[in-house]
Amino acid sequence: MRLPLLVAACCAVWACAVVPHCAEAAKARHFKWEVSNMFWSPDCEEKVVIGINGQFPGPTIRARAGDTIHVELKNALHTEGVVIHWHGIRQIGTPWADGTAAISQCAINPEETFTYRFVVDKPGTYFYHGHYGMQRAAGLYGSIIVDVAEGEEEPFKYDGELNLLLSDWYHESIHTQMVALSSKPFRWIGEPQSLLINGRGQFNCSLAAAHTAGAKQCGAVNRQCAPVVLPVQPNKTYRLRVASTTSLASLNLAIGNHKLTVVEADGNYVDPFVVDDMDIYSGDSYSVLLTTNQDPSSNYWVSIGVRGRQPKTAPALAVLNYRPNRASTLPRVAPPTTPVWNDYAHSKAFTYRIRARAGTPPPPAKADRRIELLNTQNRMDGHIKWSINNVSMVLPATPYLGSLKLLGAKSTLAAARPAETFSRAYDVTRPPANPNTTVGDNVYVLEHSTTVDVVLQNANALAHNVSEVHPWHLHGHDFWVLGYGDGAYRGDAADEARLNLRDPPLRNTAVIFPYGWTVLRFVADNPGVWAFHCHIEPHLHMGMGVVFAEAVDRVGKVPKEAVSCGATATALMAGDHL
Repeated sequence: MRLPLLVAACCAVWACAVVPHCAEAAKARHFKWEVSNMFWSPDCEEKVVIGINGQFPGPTIRARAGDTIHVELKNALHTEGVVIHWHGIRQIGTPWADGTAAISQCAINPEETFTYRFVVDKPGTYFYHGHYGMQRAAGLYGSIIVDVAEGEEEPFKYDGELNLLLSDWYHESIHTQMVALSSKPFRWIGEPQSLLINGRGQFNCSLAAAHTAGAKQCGAVNRQCAPVVLPVQPNKTYRLRVASTTSLASLNLAIGNHKLTVVEADGNYVDPFVVDDMDIYSGDSYSVLLTTNQDPSSNYWVSIGVRGRQPKTAPALAVLNYRPNRASTLPRVAPPTTPVWNDYAHSKAFTYRIRARAGTPPPPAKADRRIELLNTQNRMDGHIKWSINNVSMVLPATPYLGSLKLLGAKSTLAAARPAETFSRAYDVTRPPANPNTTVGDNVYVLEHSTTVDVVLQNANALAHNVSEVHPWHLHGHDFWVLGYGDGAYRGDAADEARLNLRDPPLRNTAVIFPYGWTVLRFVADNPGVWAFHCHIEPHLHMGMGVVFAEAVDRVGKVPKEAVSCGATATALMAGDHL
């Protein structure tokens, strides 16, 4: 399954038109990967993970802005398909390379190979992960680091760089988890057993047992779960790249005795600000500057704890190792304490400080269209679902991109389009009066270059006094986060006054807090079919997402191997052309 070279060449030429500096020194970077199951001990308990080329996490992709990435991906899983999503990469002109099963492409079958080709158009901190079933929760992920183009400079200075890829880890297989989430009666999968830093954690013991009542000190461990050590020199400034690919957990990062200066969020520069700790939701990525200005005779804890859910998972710890101290010398003081899980005032104080750096493109002054999405938990035929405007998303056998591009009027999509608002009478503070829901494709069709506002409205779940954190991720775009509010969004003057049109940050992932709302704005200028969904893996599995079909008639030639399944395969065999 190889993308024709002519298409790749056309993509590269087109990309240079939209990335002006790419002609100067852009390179093609080639990777050959094999995805397979393997035994591994992420938290010192041996389980089966999905790895790449025998590695967990997968290999890091490092490139410069304007480079073209080629990943020849072989599926060596024995009994299931696979795709990889390049999280935060906008796929300008290459929507078929977005790596979303049933949306942008068919799943790659066992023993088949598919080649992803795409341009990384801007610098930043990104990552990749599986986007088929719940394969991200099985370990299919890795880092993407895009440096500035040759001859350009970052708007901040640093002496070295460190990378933290954060995740959570379940001992139950993803297949057991998916059956539980889809079962009748419903079986919740519970909290993860461990938190991982760069794929490593320690289950049922603590590196800081001396400071943790009732904890057992971790003993000798194998290299797969050995504590992460971040080596630094005193009196230097380091860029710490941080990304979260968690399945469920929202996280908090703190480094003992050290301040963190936030400078990048989701591949976009932000107005720098200093914090003691920071919340990181699934799908988020950041760069922070860390200055090693503390007592050089000591090492310091890097602490990752759970936020937004009552923590039943122990914090993950790493060691900031001031050289020439021994890496095995544990810090003398206790690790930083994670803020109380439901201290949302602390979470909001951090999130509201994220503003765009001077020079960031401002949003259009007004939107052409507003789509309001009510997030609710519902029931359907004895199952528990997450729904948007009372419709739970189900993915089809025919990828949306192929269905809309090739089949046109014969598309397999439902004729009725999803609702664009919800009743103002809905009480977001109480469980739904009518908990029943239905299923649908949740496809919103957008005209080219329209400016779209999206209102994400959170609400009470099925149980009383429960409203969860939901980080929403948009494929194919960055958006401006215009503002947040508590309670029900009314769209009145008071709500409008809360919106920031002066320096809103550009992001690809945004959180809605319990019982609150978030307003986003983006321009539909990237033809394709793009997922927009809660980045919590079990929530997406239970239907918490929508799809934006954007000027699909303007999409160039789609590789047949990307969409040769379902009704599209039938049409191709009948002689139709993309």
